[in-house]
Amino acid sequence: MAGGAEIKAPSPNVNGKAEILKGNFEPTAIEVPLPPVVPENGVEKPSEKSRNIVLGRNVHSTCLTITEPEVNDEVTGDKEAQMAGVLARYRKNLMERTKYHLGYPYNLDFDYGALAQLQHFSINNLGDPFIESNYGVHSRQFEVGVLDWFARLWEIEKDEYWGYITNCGTEGNLHGILVGREVFPDGILYASRESHYSVFKAARMYRMECVKVDTLVSGEIDCSDLRPKLLANKDKPAILNVNIGTTVKGAVDDLDVVIQTLEECGFSHDRFYIHCDGALFGLMMPFVKRAPKVSFKKPIGSVSVSGHKFVGCPMPCGVQITRMEHINVLSSNVEYLASRDATIMGSRNGHAPLFLWYTLNRKGYKGFQKDVQKCLRNAHYLKDRLHEAGISAMLNELSSTVVFERPRDEEFVRRWQLACEGNIAHVVVMPNVTIEKLDFFLNELVEKRSTWYQGNVQPPCIAAEIGKANCVCALHK
Repeated sequence: MAGGAEIKAPSPNVNGKAEILKGNFEPTAIEVPLPPVVPENGVEKPSEKSRNIVLGRNVHSTCLTITEPEVNDEVTGDKEAQMAGVLARYRKNLMERTKYHLGYPYNLDFDYGALAQLQHFSINNLGDPFIESNYGVHSRQFEVGVLDWFARLWEIEKDEYWGYITNCGTEGNLHGILVGREVFPDGILYASRESHYSVFKAARMYRMECVKVDTLVSGEIDCSDLRPKLLANKDKPAILNVNIGTTVKGAVDDLDVVIQTLEECGFSHDRFYIHCDGALFGLMMPFVKRAPKVSFKKPIGSVSVSGHKFVGCPMPCGVQITRMEHINVLSSNVEYLASRDATIMGSRNGHAPLFLWYTLNRKGYKGFQKDVQKCLRNAHYLKDRLHEAGISAMLNELSSTVVFERPRDEEFVRRWQLACEGNIAHVVVMPNVTIEKLDFFLNELVEKRSTWYQGNVQPPCIAAEIGKANCVCALHK
């Protein structure tokens, strides 16, 4: 590793058991390796071995060793300087890698300097956000303010909803599906094949029967496939995950068509539960014309959204809202807290509500509307430029996720931190992604691509993934 000690592989196991460390342990003999500085081209070149996904084995591809303090427990000036150097180089890495950030849906356009004064406090929102507990260093008043804001957005009255700020978007899905399972213990979970993997993780965790539904080429749930699968299980309630933006293609399931399909299959409103996974687009759709409206005025059970995506919170978090009438199936008294709890994790990051509250106050509905319009406009610009360059690309009407052919060079993929699946990759256009950044990316892609496809080497056909109309390969020009 550059700038520090070499990282050695762990000792092999003996007869399948961990080998016992022999000899005296000398903590001061361990050197702290400095993190390598990523060069200005944005790529830190890991070894091929470090890129492999190895199951059942802990592979230490990188590690910053912890060194023990001196015997007298005093932190010396040398050690402080060493740690400061490690952190300074790490910060430089973060700044450099942030320049090349296009594949993941994080809004990096934020400034929370005003909240630095609160970092010295251990803020923990224990238990139910609406009920006081014995722990006094919390941010429940901010948490409830954020929840009320989203309740207005999704059209449910204050006394009709319950919710909390989760530790991530996955927790919102886990909670929403858990509520559905508790309301309908014998219910079957239905989810499109392009749903986020956390939905299928929930099915495994809760030992639920799960039926995967086919999707259209856009990534939207195919209700013509949902219909026969519902009819085959008419005797059991239905628990549905509806995607307000799929992970790879940014497709938005039509909530109204899903509800209509349930009703036409004979499922009354008291025999189905719908969870809306709005991780990214749950905050964008209310500001997009012609978008299917997510509203508790419709027969839905819960909605979740990520706070670190479109909002731009610097740590993973999310918002989960469900109907008050459902939450009693989960809620229980906790004497230790002198409160009740219906959350999954119990302890929750008390700083996250402060960041969300701060941004919602600064931007408001109009600010988010401007951000949404900017993202959609820039996404269309990227898609059009890709087509002009002869590159297959797709953009769903309600989305800012531009899908295109996967670059052949994995170093290019790592440099721009692109999310890939099979033959396709995507760029998620967020508020911090400017036209200048997109031009920089496009020019480099076009230049690199000219070296990938020479002679008889042709770009792949990705019509199966994005549709013939969007594919500009040799067969579909």
